[in-house]
Amino acid sequence: MPPPGFSMFRGINMANQKVKDYKDKIFRATTFFAAMMVLAVIVGIFLSLAHQSLPAIQKFGFFRFISTPTWDPVHEVFGAASSLYGTIVTTVLAMAIAIPVSIGIAIFITEMCPGFLKGAMGTAIELLAAIPSIIYGMWGLFTLAPIMGDTVEPFLQHTIGKVPYLGSLFSGTPLGIDILTASTILSIMIIPFIASIARDTFNLTPQVLRESAYAIGATRWEVIRNVVMPYSKSGIFGGIVIAMGRALGETMAVAFVLGNKHQIARSLLDASSTITVTLANEFTEADSDMYMASLFYLALILFAMSFLTLAAAKFILKERAKS
Repeated sequence: MPPPGFSMFRGINMANQKVKDYKDKIFRATTFFAAMMVLAVIVGIFLSLAHQSLPAIQKFGFFRFISTPTWDPVHEVFGAASSLYGTIVTTVLAMAIAIPVSIGIAIFITEMCPGFLKGAMGTAIELLAAIPSIIYGMWGLFTLAPIMGDTVEPFLQHTIGKVPYLGSLFSGTPLGIDILTASTILSIMIIPFIASIARDTFNLTPQVLRESAYAIGATRWEVIRNVVMPYSKSGIFGGIVIAMGRALGETMAVAFVLGNKHQIARSLLDASSTITVTLANEFTEADSDMYMASLFYLALILFAMSFLTLAAAKFILKERAKS
């Protein structure tokens, strides 16, 4: 026979368990809804851009649109080649400048910087990411552009510009409003992202690995190259991908110093345009349905570029994790 009151306690426990199960179901449904909201927003943005750009898609198609450099609102002839070119060139050049500088900063902070300076230098690097892009653009237009046009670019013309085949990259009149200046500003803007993530991943390297390398006679550079860097390569790659996404989508800082000229520039000292700059500068000027649809088509292409870049990076990270 069960003791007196057993049935009552059993009933209370069953009621408590039902309440817990009900709370678990609510929590599971809430988190599932939050996760699905992210997917819904992505799909919604894609469908909205595709719907708004449908007239341009039907008229120009895909390959014709991305291969046509002409952007002529008067005759309603639109092509994305010049904007795509400017976007890719400025992003690649900015990454080429920012990656070695950022990794060098991260190595110095984690491996060589005196202890009393590590916190201050790390905070200073992170503060660069907090500066609004409009401030970078104004600084680039009024400070960096004159320096580039008066000093840096003439110097490059008289040095690298004399090298065969490379000289054409620095031909033209150095004005400071060009691809090189825009790429320099972009590189400064993305340095904090790569440097901060690289620094954090370097700090995650087990101390026993460093000490073991030093114990067998490795120099500081050998420890960094053969221990710290291989252990942190996934984190560094992730930081590079995040920075690339920022560079692809940057607008105001580039708009100030790029010149907004729809052409496929052969020199880094020529003005050009990017997808984001075109969208920012011309949305208010779109006075026809085809003009507006072409701008939405550009936005759709940029959205697809960013999405595919991040997806490819995620795939590469998963493959590296398996190997």
